[in-house]
Amino acid sequence: MGSLKIGVVGIPGKWSTEVLADEVEKRTGFRLVIELAKLELDLIQGCVTYSGHNLCKLDGIIIKKIGSDFGHVSIERLELLRVAEACGVRVFSSANSLIRLLDRLTCSVTLRNHQIPMPQTLITESVDSALSKTLEWGSAVIKPLFSTKARGMQILSAQQSKEELLLELNRYKARHPILYVQKKVELGGQDMALIFLKGQFIGSYARIAAKHTWNTTIHSGGHYAPYTPDSQTLSIAERAQSAFNLDFATVDIAMTPEGPVVFEVSTLGGFKGAKMGCGIDVAAIYAEYAIQELRV
Repeated sequence: MGSLKIGVVGIPGKWSTEVLADEVEKRTGFRLVIELAKLELDLIQGCVTYSGHNLCKLDGIIIKKIGSDFGHVSIERLELLRVAEACGVRVFSSANSLIRLLDRLTCSVTLRNHQIPMPQTLITESVDSALSKTLEWGSAVIKPLFSTKARGMQILSAQQSKEELLLELNRYKARHPILYVQKKVELGGQDMALIFLKGQFIGSYARIAAKHTWNTTIHSGGHYAPYTPDSQTLSIAERAQSAFNLDFATVDIAMTPEGPVVFEVSTLGGFKGAKMGCGIDVAAIYAEYAIQELRV
């Protein structure tokens, strides 16, 4: 195989997209950042194009970011990449695998079916059932099925009046017909991300919450720190990511009095956390991995 042509799906100008494209270009001499929203599929010709490039002619495509707007449209855009895969283009990670991660419900059901420990969770379309669970648990987090960095999540507390809780739940249901209600986990001020490349553990880091915030995201003022998992936590994370057949994965885990619980598995984040939290250059490692896979 001669000089490889590997495209990077991402958001032009965003740090993680650009550093991955840099590492690919450094090794291949080829650079193409692809915006999913600008793909075009010609079903008659059987080709997917972006800005004059026929993606079916590429050797590989690495998916780093799918855009800033999560939702069903993201899944529909990923469907277009399945045509490139059918033409023989190696996609890292496969569009089929990634589609199962984007929807929080699909991800959670997959984890549950693989017996992965998770926070207590109720999925319902009944406001009354959601209210009952909130009162039973004392506090809960309602989460949209499509979101990142805790956006769109809301805390409910049994200390609120029943009328106030019903009002909040009905407002939320108007925007999110399926209610994803999760018992609020006391994080102790941090949660962890464990990083895997083709199923092999390569590192981990912690996200430390800012003062007076309930979540640990950098978006809410948190910061990264080193973290080394114990054998139980690592084993759970390994089983969680293996359920999705991913080339690159991060597993978000928190420690509770009952043991580790998994919030989600992702393949779209982790670059900056790995760099700042544990000194791992995931962009370089991932680019090298993709090239070696294509040369096999």
